Amino acid sequence: MLEDGLSYPARGDWIGRILIGTVLGFLSFLLIPAFLVGGYLMRVLEKTVAGEDEPPEFEDWGDLLVKGVVASIIGFVYALVPTILYSLIVGTLISGGALLGGDGGGLLAGLGIMTLLAYIPLMFIILYIVPAALTNYAVEGSIGAAFDIGTIKPVVLSMDYLLAMLMPVVVAIGVNIVASVLAITVVGLLLVPFLYFYMYVAVFRMFGIAFANTSQTSVSGSRTSASAL
Repeated sequence: MLEDGLSYPARGDWIGRILIGTVLGFLSFLLIPAFLVGGYLMRVLEKTVAGEDEPPEFEDWGDLLVKGVVASIIGFVYALVPTILYSLIVGTLISGGALLGGDGGGLLAGLGIMTLLAYIPLMFIILYIVPAALTNYAVEGSIGAAFDIGTIKPVVLSMDYLLAMLMPVVVAIGVNIVASVLAITVVGLLLVPFLYFYMYVAVFRMFGIAFANTSQTSVSGSRTSASAL
């Protein structure tokens, strides 16, 4: 999976594609280029699960923009809902403890603080789930698919998906080290967006492979399996 992911962005007519992604990444502070990159990554997920071995081209820009915006909304919702729930729970416990006073109030407020600390591991779980949710959205083309727990659950509990989440961590550490070195010079600094775009495409390829494998869809032979059915 790691070797496939790292070689994936450089397959086919890759130079123009990487240059476009690099420029968009450099201009991501303008938001619309960032959404376009996000939409492209959704297309990488879609094409990977469909069994295609080469990265998609930058085309149908309107579709890329819409997919990028929707992907951002999905990620926002996944982060927002637990944040609101935890804020309500923690706020209720702490304020209730303050009103109650005494040992009971202190215990209630302490429970609220402990609950607040549990928010950190919860967010790690959310971050772990989001790539699977985005992949299901990219494959099905509907926002509801991103919240289809029945489909997402077996994916996030699989070993393939765990590896797809751990490998990018190693890749990201390496990329950040290289980016830090490149950033020392002006020329090197210009190469940083290229490096990060390449990494994102490779990482999302790994997510797509894990999703396809868990969904019993071979990335290399999904069409053969479908015809056999």
